[in-house]
Amino acid sequence: MAVKKASGAVPANINEEYYQISPEILGSFPKYRPPVDLFVFREDIAVLAPYSRKGVRLTNEQVEELAALCAEGNLFVSRSDHHIYSRHIVRQLDLVLQDHNLKEAEIANICVHALYLRYAEFYAQPVKALFDPLYRDVLVVTEYLAEDPKRVNAFMRRLFRKHDPAKHAVNSMIVGLWLWLQNAGEFQRKDLDRMAVALLVHDIGMSKVPPFLVDKKGALKPEEREKVWQHSVMGVKIMQKMDMAYDELVRVCFEHHERMDGSGYPQRIKAGQVKAIAALAAVADSFSAMVTERSYAPAKEPKEAARELAEDARYDTSVARTLLAAYARDAIGPAQDMDAFVEQKD
Repeated sequence: MAVKKASGAVPANINEEYYQISPEILGSFPKYRPPVDLFVFREDIAVLAPYSRKGVRLTNEQVEELAALCAEGNLFVSRSDHHIYSRHIVRQLDLVLQDHNLKEAEIANICVHALYLRYAEFYAQPVKALFDPLYRDVLVVTEYLAEDPKRVNAFMRRLFRKHDPAKHAVNSMIVGLWLWLQNAGEFQRKDLDRMAVALLVHDIGMSKVPPFLVDKKGALKPEEREKVWQHSVMGVKIMQKMDMAYDELVRVCFEHHERMDGSGYPQRIKAGQVKAIAALAAVADSFSAMVTERSYAPAKEPKEAARELAEDARYDTSVARTLLAAYARDAIGPAQDMDAFVEQKD
């Protein structure tokens, strides 16, 4: 199929409806059966014309021609195929750093989805073979945020509203990083990496708690409560096996249920003893749970949840008030339905 190649610039308005595919993205597709419809720019009529349909086998000639078109910047995919395109990148998350045609909102969607899938796998089987790809994806996200920390606001608009362990982990990481970045000033990239991992895996010890206790409605018996409380210790032990037992992570895993008045667990330590990083994680953890629909409680609106935490002396109120202030002045923006996004089928 011979295609006339463009010698001039592609009109900017095309990017509103189409992605311009980079050679890295094209190379990540199955060579002979790309999973999306492909379009080429026709200079003679100044529009995009269909080149091939998704799933249809290409010839060797077409494969070579596509590579040439892509290198010239003349190959596109429709944004109507975004759910397919994004699901492809989700499993190769580093591609978001190479595709400069994705919008900020689209990158946030893809990153959140990738972390959700990776963490769900790790939670189901917390072994190093599944932690390593999760860790790599976290580093992609932190590299993206380190370039412009304000990008975390797009992530804050993508909190899950239905509860499961992976959704809670991703929510907590997003909220915790947002809180940390508000007062971080200049920071080193390694500090952002360590914070992100610690916040994401803070509850991994819950993977060792019997499911019937995790989902139980009503009050737990004393012996059942003790088993749940052990998840703080178990989380540290799991991460030690991952060779990730650095101080920030240990503190976050072990102390995120401690409270300023000494009513928390497992140590019942008070303000002045609870590390600042753990106090921040406590707010992120509780807020992330409160805004999701759980078996024993309906989801609260983020502003309502932030207000409750800011008025609760058991939490570091300076941290909680930072969160409330953002929602009070509508600084975060409208929420997106991430639950529907990750459940969307190809």
